[in-house]
Amino acid sequence: MRFTESYTLADIAQWLGVSYAGSGDAPVTGLNEIHKVEAGDITFVDFHKYYDAALNSAATFIIINKEVDCPAGKGLLFSDDPFRDFVKLAKRFRPAEHSLHPVADSAVVGEGTILYPGVYVGPHVQIGKNCIIHPNVVLYDHTIIGNNVIIHAGAVLGADAFYYKKRKEPQPFFDKLYSCGRVVVEDNVEIGAACTIDKGVSGDTVIGKGSKLDNHIHIGHGVVLGERTLIAAQVGIGGKTVVGNDCIFWGQVGISKTLHIGDNVTVLAQSGVGNDLESGKSYFGSPAIEARKAWREMAKLKKLAEGS
Repeated sequence: MRFTESYTLADIAQWLGVSYAGSGDAPVTGLNEIHKVEAGDITFVDFHKYYDAALNSAATFIIINKEVDCPAGKGLLFSDDPFRDFVKLAKRFRPAEHSLHPVADSAVVGEGTILYPGVYVGPHVQIGKNCIIHPNVVLYDHTIIGNNVIIHAGAVLGADAFYYKKRKEPQPFFDKLYSCGRVVVEDNVEIGAACTIDKGVSGDTVIGKGSKLDNHIHIGHGVVLGERTLIAAQVGIGGKTVVGNDCIFWGQVGISKTLHIGDNVTVLAQSGVGNDLESGKSYFGSPAIEARKAWREMAKLKKLAEGS
């Protein structure tokens, strides 16, 4: 998430009531989780396994729960609970807004766009020209829809990320990470009935130009789909996975989180993807492997079974 104006490291430290290392005058220009950070961003880390990754990331500022040396050119905020303080900042810079109107006053709907009965358009939503939004579609706050987009009945865009931290005290519970990201749907996309596309935690979930989604598909938080992606029914894609251009995922494919899938990849029906996939290949099975290799293995197993 980019800030609409610049703040300093000292400002952030004062708001959170924490000490800091680095230049207090350094400008903080955005807030992002570690997978989305850019220069000027602030992120957080609260587990020793990920300290090095956070300190060496593109983030300029890190909320951290350990006193460590501040890397050159960066700023550190020392917190006893970085998760809590990250949530505080997210709520400060994008507080929750509520609208009880079918189309929020702050929403913008482009020329030639049709909204069928039962559509809900939340605060700060932007919808482009010549779109068709079918009945009972829900567009949560800050969702961005391009031109010539079709969204079929019952689809939900912009629901919260599925992201929790398990707390042990005062009793075990799941502490929710506040979602302040968006869903961005680019031009000429079609989204099928009853699809669900979650907003990013702090960045954008993106559906690339010309992509076509069948019914009953789930896209997790922060996923980036490339252009002209074709997805059949009941596919699920885990949070923060990045998909290239011109890919095809057939029915009931499951794709895990934080993966990278290249261009021109085809994943055949009911496959389970748990690793990155190279461009220009077809995959099958669970765990998914190159389709030709999977078929050869299946043929060999069949021969073994017939010979036993």
